[in-house]
This record gives sequence, structure tokens and C-alpha cells, in this order.
Amino acid sequence: MAAKPLVIPEAERDIADAYDWYEARRPGLGEDFLSCIDACIQAICRSPEMYAVVHETYRRALVRRFPYAIFYEHTGDVVTVYSVFHTSQDPAKWRQRLP
Repeated sequence: MAAKPLVIPEAERDIADAYDWYEARRPGLGEDFLSCIDACIQAICRSPEMYAVVHETYRRALVRRFPYAIFYEHTGDVVTVYSVFHTSQDPAKWRQRLP
């Protein structure tokens, strides 16, 4: 049974900002980005334990085709997405969002 995704507002803002950036570069590229993000989140929900633990109980999944990582935590039947993070940024930045 697949886990249910819960994307916190800050992560939703990450996605929206990246969508806007890609869409401004080339119409339709933002939609491709959203499709890849959605596919990655669905893969996480199907197999949340498959991805590497990168900090305490938090895991990271890399997004296909785009230089982004999704940082999440799996508890029970819920996957909480804390950050959709461009991989060239300071890695300590995403940890500031953790509860």
C-alpha cells in the first residue's frame, strides 16, 4: 500500500518557484519539471524506504532530468516532503526546515 504524500507549504513554494523559473526559460519546460516532481513523489510513496537516509530519519530522492532533490520523512503511512531543493545550493539550508 502506497503512503500518502504531505507536502509542507515551504516545499510547495520551492516547486512553484522552480516551475516559474523553468517556464520563463522555455514554455512547457515548467510542466516537464512538475511531471518529474510528481513522478518522484509517487515513487517515494510507493517505496519510501528505498532512498538513502541523509540526516537522522530524513531521506533524499533525486529528481530525474532536473538537478533537484526531494527531502522527506516517512512515518506510518505518510510521507512528509520538507524541501524540493536545487542540488547546487548549500546542503545545510534544507535542514533549517526540519521540525
